[in-house]
Amino acid sequence: MSSTLAGWLQAIALVGALALCYRPLGDYIAKLLTTAKHLRVERGLYRVIGVDGDADQRWPVYLRSVLAFSAVSLLFLYLLQRIQNILPLSLGNKAVEPHTAWNTAVSFVANTNWQSYAGESTMGHLVQMAGLAVQNFVSAAVGIAVVAALIRGFTRNRTDRVGNFWVDLTRISLRLLLPISVVFALVLAATGVVQNFHGFHDIATLGGDTQSIPGGPVASQEVIKLLGTNGGGFFNANSAHPFENPTGLSNVLEIFLLLVIAFALPRTFGKMVGDNRQGYAIVSVMALFWIASAALMTIAEQHHGGAALQAAGGAMEGKEQRFGVAASSLFAVSTTLTSTGAVDAAHDSLTPFGGGLTIFNMMLGEIAPGGTGSGLYGMLILAIVAVFVAGLMVGRTPEYLGKKLGSREMKFASLYILTTPTVVLVGTGVAMALPGERAGMLNSGAHGFSEVLYAFTSAANNNGSAFGGLTVNTEWYDTALGLAMLLGRFLPMIFVLALAGSLAQQQPVPATPGTLPTHKPLFVGLLSGVVLIVVGLTYFPALALGPIAEGLH
Repeated sequence: MSSTLAGWLQAIALVGALALCYRPLGDYIAKLLTTAKHLRVERGLYRVIGVDGDADQRWPVYLRSVLAFSAVSLLFLYLLQRIQNILPLSLGNKAVEPHTAWNTAVSFVANTNWQSYAGESTMGHLVQMAGLAVQNFVSAAVGIAVVAALIRGFTRNRTDRVGNFWVDLTRISLRLLLPISVVFALVLAATGVVQNFHGFHDIATLGGDTQSIPGGPVASQEVIKLLGTNGGGFFNANSAHPFENPTGLSNVLEIFLLLVIAFALPRTFGKMVGDNRQGYAIVSVMALFWIASAALMTIAEQHHGGAALQAAGGAMEGKEQRFGVAASSLFAVSTTLTSTGAVDAAHDSLTPFGGGLTIFNMMLGEIAPGGTGSGLYGMLILAIVAVFVAGLMVGRTPEYLGKKLGSREMKFASLYILTTPTVVLVGTGVAMALPGERAGMLNSGAHGFSEVLYAFTSAANNNGSAFGGLTVNTEWYDTALGLAMLLGRFLPMIFVLALAGSLAQQQPVPATPGTLPTHKPLFVGLLSGVVLIVVGLTYFPALALGPIAEGLH
């Protein structure tokens, strides 16, 4: 069977599996976010941290809880890395350098998992488990909690309450992320993913040299890195490493894990607002972009010109033989359309248009389906903009799900949309203006610019993947990219929660014959157009200087 046919069969199987999970998983998430019942272990945790599990919070309090929890998590993870050398299971690794520890702490707390270090030779088992893996759970839960607050803004009326962050965080972690992670850790281990506490082993390489590779609790961390759209690999090669991703079966399972929650959340949205058709409309837009991107990536990687590429059956440089072009393309698209950042191929080796597509996927805001929680609230912000545009066309006040979209709501939506492009373009511009940072580029010209553009796009959109040709483990890049990750993660959350509070305070407006139906194909097309025009074209000049110029050269 050709790798192309195998890749397309994997894509079909993946679509089928995601479709089967859409309704039951989405309904389950809606239930755990709305039920008044607390589990015994949850009540115990609330007593320990001094939280009233039955009390709702105003949106500023909810926001302060998000920021305070994330700040404490950042400090804890930074400290854990700095004292690694005196901790058990350090494998002899020294304390992490301050600028690397800062960047890594920000990265994992911001659900980015940007790694400017070699995982297996920098972090011991305890830091991997107690630090990085824990943040993989809770940073993903924070994203889902924020979108839950936004959905409550649509469902609640004449109130200033949007839920309880501590309850949302606890339930999402214990009832959703942890059970799925346990089950699929066993599944991945059965496919050959490593799970042990071994230290380093010396192995002989094909070139006749020796290389020291550690074992470790890989399978347990592998699942949550994908399920929570985190992306940080136990090993430097990430999901291209055979200890993390040994077979074609494990590869398709990992793609499924990084997509399943994000694609199920629109069902949660529809269930919570009392109209499942709204969820179908949102997931249709997500699916359209995902399918289109997968097709374009496969074409770019399989049919690029050149005798060598044609003889190999596609652009095989930087790709694993055990996966092939089609499966690697599917992984690259899925990881950049979500905020995952895991890779099973070297994105720096993609063809110019293939590499440009991965950058464009992130520039869309990773909304198809996006990160856990962040993808849905990003798409809902764009849905609000689409409704507002439609209202301008017909000369009436725009309404979405019974809530009027006035100047206050549109300011929050506009600030959300403008934040990430500002961080990306300013960061890229500053880096290109500094001779020392330009010197970190392995390549000159358009591809070198693409390396820097990719780095800031990945950081600000909380993706974490990279073009490998850029030397980023420097004080300047670790600091600058850390700031980009912080701003790209938490500034949008401020605007989302402010919008949730504004919507919750409103009195619902009954639908009239002039109300735009937001569950029909017309709205799906309108929303798709807004995504491309409002978001995509923002970055077109930057793309023209990088991957487009390289591809047309």
